[in-house]
Amino acid sequence: MSSPRNTRDPRTLRPATRLVHGGTLRSQFAETSEALFLTQGYLYDKSADAEARFKGEEPGFIYSRFANPTVNMFEQRMALMEGAGAARATASGMAAVTAALMGQLKAGDHIVAARALFGSCLYVVEELLPRFGVAATLVEGTDLNAWRAAIRPQTKTGFLESPTNPTLEVVDIAAVAEVLHKAGATLVVDNAFASPMLQHPLALGADCVVYSATKHIDGQGRTLGGVILGSEQFIADNIHNLLRQTGPCLSPFNAWVMLKSLETLPLRVAQQDRSAARIADFLADHPNVARTIYPGRADHPQRAIAAKQMSGGGTLVAFEVKGGKREAFAVADALSIVGISNNLGDAKSLITHPETTTHQRLKPEQRAALGIGSGMLRLSVGLEDVDDLIEDLDQALNALSAKRSAAE
Repeated sequence: MSSPRNTRDPRTLRPATRLVHGGTLRSQFAETSEALFLTQGYLYDKSADAEARFKGEEPGFIYSRFANPTVNMFEQRMALMEGAGAARATASGMAAVTAALMGQLKAGDHIVAARALFGSCLYVVEELLPRFGVAATLVEGTDLNAWRAAIRPQTKTGFLESPTNPTLEVVDIAAVAEVLHKAGATLVVDNAFASPMLQHPLALGADCVVYSATKHIDGQGRTLGGVILGSEQFIADNIHNLLRQTGPCLSPFNAWVMLKSLETLPLRVAQQDRSAARIADFLADHPNVARTIYPGRADHPQRAIAAKQMSGGGTLVAFEVKGGKREAFAVADALSIVGISNNLGDAKSLITHPETTTHQRLKPEQRAALGIGSGMLRLSVGLEDVDDLIEDLDQALNALSAKRSAAE
C-alpha cells in the first residue's frame, strides 16, 4: 500500500476536502477510486513476520475482523471529519451504540441517559445493561438539574442523542458534558440526526460520538454501518479490544460504499437542510397541522441551544396532524413522492409514524412523556425539488379537509 503523493497534513484541509481525500491509501496500481479489499486474511513473508504483527511490533493487517484496508480508510476519513483522535467502524449504528456503552461499563457501574432515545437505544440502556449488573437512570435531557441529581458515585458515563428521535428535542451537549466531567464520568452522544456536517459533539465536550452510518453518511439507502469516534486513549481503553474480540465489524464492501458517499456528504446535507427549513415553514402554516417541530425555527423550544451548537436546523421535520393516528395515516398514504419508511437521512424523502414504528415498543405513557402523539409524523427530507415536496405534502394534507367536508 502507498500513501497519496500529496504530503500536506489532512488536518489542515477544510471539511469538504477531507471527505474526498482523507485517509486514502493506494495499492501498487495507483487507483483513483479507493480500493475495495474483499479479503478475510493476509499473508506473511515469514512466520517471524506473523509473530511480530500479532505482538504489535510490526504494522500491518492480520484478519479483517480486526482491521481491513478499506475499513481503515473509512475510519480515518471519519476521524478527520469529526476531529477525533481515532475511529472504529461497526456493522450497524446500534452496534456502535452498544459497544460505546458496554466498552466502558462493568457490573456495579451506573449510567445516566436522556429519556428521549430511539427505541433500540432505550432497550440497551433499560434492559440489556441491567442484565450485566449496570444500573441505569433516565432523565429529561434538557433538565441539567435532573442530570446532576441522577449522578451517583458509581456513575461511569452518560448517553444522549441530540436532536432526539422523533421529537427533535435539542440537548445542551456542552452543559451536560460539564456536569458529567465534574463527577468523573464520560459523555457519549448519538449524533446521527444532526450528521457530522451540522454538529460536532467532541468539540462541545463529549468524550465519544456515535453514528448510524446507515443514515446521512451512506445517505442513499444501500448499506448498514456504524462508527464510534473519540480520542486515541478513549478508543484504545474502551473500544478497540472489545470490537476485536466480539466481532461487530463493518464489511469492507459497506465501508467502500460509505467512502464514496462521504465525498458528497456536504452537498447532500446542505441541500436537505435548506429544503427542510422551507418545508417546516410550510407545515407550520398549514391549517391541518397542529404542531411543527424543527430546530431551525424560532418557535422551537430549544432554539437558542440549537443555534449555539448546530450549524443548521437539520434534515428532519416532525409535525402533528390534527386528529390522530387515522388522520396521520391518511396523510402518509396520500403522498405520491415521499415514501413511507422508518429510515432517514436518505436521498429520497421518507415519512414514518413513530407511535406505530420506531417507538411502538414503548408504553403509551412513555410515548406521552416524550411528546410522541398519535398524530405525529417524522419527515426525513431528501434531495428532491423542494417545491415538488411541498406540493406533495399540501395535496395530502388538503385531502383531510376534503374528507371532513364529505363526511359533513
